Amino acid sequence: MVLREALLKILACPVDKGCLMYFADEDLLYNPRLRRAYRIEEGVPVMLAERAEPVAEREHERLIMRARDGAVGLSAAGLAGRLPGGLDEQPLAGHRERRDSRPGRRRE
Repeated sequence: MVLREALLKILACPVDKGCLMYFADEDLLYNPRLRRAYRIEEGVPVMLAERAEPVAEREHERLIMRARDGAVGLSAAGLAGRLPGGLDEQPLAGHRERRDSRPGRRRE
């Protein structure tokens, strides 16, 4: 089940309050900064810190590669189209960068 865009806009990691990567085909929300995964069960994101699953290095790398290939949506602050946590300086595939209203400023 695919999460609604309105829900994605308000979802954030319960631990660091940052944006999450959303892998719809895996029913997964992922925080690459803390390397924690939040499962989506029956269409409901389980956003409890104690239920988050630690992600091993190999799985982290796989998820980051999928994100760079455009197989990810972003929640909350991540809607600017960049990988959360400064993991990548390039915009994600299919995303346009949003700019702050002040000249020369980017909104993250």
